[in-house]
Amino acid sequence: MPRSRGTREDRQSQWLKGVLDLAVLAALARERTAYGYTLMAALADRGFDGLKGGTIYPLLGRLEDDGLVESTWGDGDAGPRRKYFWLTDAGRAELAAGREGWRAFAKSMNDALETD
Repeated sequence: MPRSRGTREDRQSQWLKGVLDLAVLAALARERTAYGYTLMAALADRGFDGLKGGTIYPLLGRLEDDGLVESTWGDGDAGPRRKYFWLTDAGRAELAAGREGWRAFAKSMNDALETD
């Protein structure tokens, strides 16, 4: 029996794992300061539907550990305290490098997938 190559959703999930950090950095660049839920909503507006807190919050923790984002706790409008995140200078530099790398990668993939 042939090995399963996975579904289209599996492939897209793998792609997302490789670039979600850049998408989060870009969302923070647009939003300036955001907490997890607003980041998930901003990403959903850009087509990244179905992201869960169990994906976003650990990623934000890793980005903070790497010095790419900083955070502080603040009061919510009518609810619990929220942890707000924003880009550091290193995060902005990482985003710029990531954009450049993505453009080169996307061009290579587009070239590879073209048929003659």
